[in-house]
Amino acid sequence: MSIPYWRLSALYFFYFASVGAFVPYWSLYLKQCGFNPAEIGQLSALMLSTKILAPNVWGWIADHTGKSVRMIRLASILAAILFAGYIWVQTYVWFAVLTVTFSFFWNAVLPQFEAITLYHLKAQAYRYSQIRLWGSVGFIVAVLVLGWVFEQQSIQSLVYCLLGLLVLSAITTLTTPEAKLNNLEATNLKLLPILKKPAVVMFLLVNILVQTSHAPYYVFYSIYLKQHQYGSTLIGGLWALGVVAEIGLFMVMKPLLTRFSLRAILLMSLFLASVRWLLIAWFPEQLPVMLLAQLFHAATFGGTHVVAIHFVHQYFGEQHQGKGQAIYNSLSFGVGGVIGSFYSGHYWESLGGNIVFSVASACCMLAFLCAYFGIGRKNKQLKQVLG
Repeated sequence: MSIPYWRLSALYFFYFASVGAFVPYWSLYLKQCGFNPAEIGQLSALMLSTKILAPNVWGWIADHTGKSVRMIRLASILAAILFAGYIWVQTYVWFAVLTVTFSFFWNAVLPQFEAITLYHLKAQAYRYSQIRLWGSVGFIVAVLVLGWVFEQQSIQSLVYCLLGLLVLSAITTLTTPEAKLNNLEATNLKLLPILKKPAVVMFLLVNILVQTSHAPYYVFYSIYLKQHQYGSTLIGGLWALGVVAEIGLFMVMKPLLTRFSLRAILLMSLFLASVRWLLIAWFPEQLPVMLLAQLFHAATFGGTHVVAIHFVHQYFGEQHQGKGQAIYNSLSFGVGGVIGSFYSGHYWESLGGNIVFSVASACCMLAFLCAYFGIGRKNKQLKQVLG
């Protein structure tokens, strides 16, 4: 069976282009709307909180109906329709309501699409990074173009830019190839025994800690740079540099997977993540140091995410791919993201960005220790994908 490379890559491109418009600039938009750091943190946490429930609900439906592609199309269309409401809302309450409803559908798309991509790759799972890198390209294009746009005009136009990208993403789902992710008659593999495995428990804990550490970056990094006199174009450039580094890792991931175990890649990524947050915390005015910190994004997001996707693929099997990807997303990006958003929003003004990012570094060091002692140490649970 041939791999529908460009049709899979197209959705990654537009989905992450919308992420590239959202993550760096949404907090600046909320600040422009008059919200304080605590409210910005709360609204970000609300958006991430739907990742706890939405991927599991949609994953369960997809795995039991075999209609993953239809679920993706429906979720994408409803997300675009609901997001249009931001054009008119003004109060905190309505922002909160719209954030929960819109993100319930938007956060359902990616976990199911990850499962579909791995279904089409089958024995060529190592090619995942070659397709996923187009999402990184979309992120870069959006963040650089919008960085330039917001130097010329008000960030209030962000809502219209995001709406356009969400519509394009929804249209792209119409080309997404069909996939039947499970065969309930072929296997009686139960989900609960998988979740009880010590390596799986520790893997999920590690990723909760990783995303707890990333939340201040996603929510306050742009505001942090603004506080240190960085312009919108340079802010966009720094975000883009991190994703360029991520693309570089994706391009060399196949030879890395043949040479190093997934466990080794995970441990190195966690160590570099801890270093990265310390650099951002204590050297924000040193541009060369900030550039180096952004290069570490290749490991802190790219490395940990690729390991996670392969881990879910290995442990949850074809029958539970949708639910496995949903559990990974809901616990890491959901629970971890909510914790990180709340604590960073609550303490941003009282303790300052340097302390908040230092706590993020401590989270990654704790994740490193959990991974070192709890994942693959004795029987190589995190094995190589090739070789």
